Amino acid sequence: MIPPMMNQMFTTMGSTLASFMFVWAIITQYCPYSVRRFFEKYSHRVTSYFYPYITISVYEFAGDRLKRSEAYAAVEAYLSSNTSKSAKRLKAEMVKDSSNLVLSMDEYERVTDEFQGANVWWVLTKAMSAGRSMSMSYYPEQEKRFYMLTFHKKYREIITGSYLDHVVKQGKEIRVKNRQRKLYTNSPGYKWPSYKQTMWSHIVFEHPATFETMALEPEMKKEIIEDLVTFSQSRDFYARIGKAWKRGYLLYGPPGTGKSTMIAAMANLLNYDVYDLELTAVKDNTELRKLLIETTSKSIIVIEDIDCSLDLTGQRKKKAEKGYCLEDEIKKAGTERIKDPKEEGGSGSSKVTLSGLLNFIDGLWSSCGGERLVVFTTNYIEKLDPALIRRGRMDKHIELSYCSFEGFKVLAKNYLKLESHEMFDMIEKLMGDIKMTPADVAENLMPKSPQDDPERCLSNFIQALEEVEEEEAKKKAEAMKEIVAKTKEQPQENKDVEVTQ
Repeated sequence: MIPPMMNQMFTTMGSTLASFMFVWAIITQYCPYSVRRFFEKYSHRVTSYFYPYITISVYEFAGDRLKRSEAYAAVEAYLSSNTSKSAKRLKAEMVKDSSNLVLSMDEYERVTDEFQGANVWWVLTKAMSAGRSMSMSYYPEQEKRFYMLTFHKKYREIITGSYLDHVVKQGKEIRVKNRQRKLYTNSPGYKWPSYKQTMWSHIVFEHPATFETMALEPEMKKEIIEDLVTFSQSRDFYARIGKAWKRGYLLYGPPGTGKSTMIAAMANLLNYDVYDLELTAVKDNTELRKLLIETTSKSIIVIEDIDCSLDLTGQRKKKAEKGYCLEDEIKKAGTERIKDPKEEGGSGSSKVTLSGLLNFIDGLWSSCGGERLVVFTTNYIEKLDPALIRRGRMDKHIELSYCSFEGFKVLAKNYLKLESHEMFDMIEKLMGDIKMTPADVAENLMPKSPQDDPERCLSNFIQALEEVEEEEAKKKAEAMKEIVAKTKEQPQENKDVEVTQ
């Protein structure tokens, strides 16, 4: 039972608080904004002497209200990982360029975080601020959302020195992980400057390829994956050795060996965007440089079939045949035009030079941004200029050749859901002497009708292997006949030579 004195005290306290709330409501409604700001300013100064906590505010819009603050977005992403576990009131939003719903704390919700022994509190709140209106003589109030970070003053150095950097870094990584990845291509006919057209147009990148589904040798897969993961985690290493954070890959091999699929698997492994650069659509070196500037970090810049895009060796070969020094040719490469194959018909318009392309790969401009892969693909590596594919530009050369039995087993698992079968022994024996690309193997394994069961598909594949074996045997026989025919003609030719002498 509550004593009468305590009951009277609680009654007095309640009436006092009610009176205070009533007076404060009147003040906030009728008191001018400037007067309220005056009282708030000096009340904060008085309480700061006794209040042991420090607050830091991160506003959603700072300065230019048309652009959302990067710091606010980073904090929002960082807190999204904690709010889904501890907050009681959440909001779900589809953030721009995000592939899924993002859960974040609702207004006035409080979340606790811990960093190096320091406890902090985050609150999403909003405040009224005066907004300027050009058509009105007064300043209407506007709502400003912001995250408020509160911590004890004894943790000032930890929070300002390390914690805030940690929050921004982790938040950016979460945003990249949740973003909707894109496939870009350079827009033809771009004119600089242009506000209606961008240098890169894009679609959503949804290619399903992974290294697990690729028909490669296990050792080769492991080597490539380790190289890619090591690159993505080597920011400090590249800064220490004084190199731009980029790496070049040259994928070469016959058509149908999975070069494009390899690029998609790289992008899915590292969660990178893909920029598919069409060289024949680039007007000159200046436009090529601008295209590079417009690319973002965590991306793969791809030039497919580079041996077919532009004649990158024609100028050097012609000069070499005339006896020119190769070093002189390198010096002059920047002023000579790389020939577009379309020029033979008079319709070519590309003025990209070999020097411009080399600078694009590893020149000074290649250091703008970081964490980029540059990937070339070609069917004929011998057609490419040695300067273009040397180590340092194309750091890793990956040969994608014909399908092996290990690659076949991967495709059989993908297409037929088979990891072993009694027909595999015969297939292994046939594939040891036959050259068939992964694309051809996949086409023969793919069911052609709902009635095709795995055994029937394997039988069809064995039949295809036998047909290829017969064709190769015929080709070898014809080649042997030609050699025998030339051998028989050789003595007669020698006799003719002796008679002439």
